[in-house]
Amino acid sequence: MQEEFENQTQDIMKAQQGDENAMTHLLEKNKGLIWSIVRRFQDRGYEIEDLYQVGAMGFVKCIKRFDSSYDVRLSTYAVPYVLGEIKRYLRDNRAN
Repeated sequence: MQEEFENQTQDIMKAQQGDENAMTHLLEKNKGLIWSIVRRFQDRGYEIEDLYQVGAMGFVKCIKRFDSSYDVRLSTYAVPYVLGEIKRYLRDNRAN
């Protein structure tokens, strides 16, 4: 488990330095987390795939701002970013 955590930290640092393969790898490994958050909003009249894309953008923001010195798991750090992006999208695209 510790080795997986260290590998993920290395991937995060690579992604922060612009390595698109590392970013893609992190997105792929964490898509279950993003989908679990997206499903909370599935009956709001929006395409679920659109919400996933918005959630993925929040995850990318999370990666860019992640600081490994916080001694917190990426998934714990990512949830507020993903939720925030989706809520912002819903607020900004609300039908009048």
